[in-house]
Amino acid sequence: MEPTPAIAPRTVPLWAWLVAALALALVYLLAADNGLVLGRAAGVVHELFHDARHFAGVPCH
Repeated sequence: MEPTPAIAPRTVPLWAWLVAALALALVYLLAADNGLVLGRAAGVVHELFHDARHFAGVPCH
């Protein structure tokens, strides 16, 4: 069985990198920020994602 060849980062299309960056940003908004970085805006973000945070098992209280 031959090993799978490595994929060079240059061969990954730009749209895939953008989708990955957007996914990471959404995970950050969902799971990480409780006001440390976003400040007052974090309260709005927290309330928007509140139920999703609990559904995903992320503590927020």
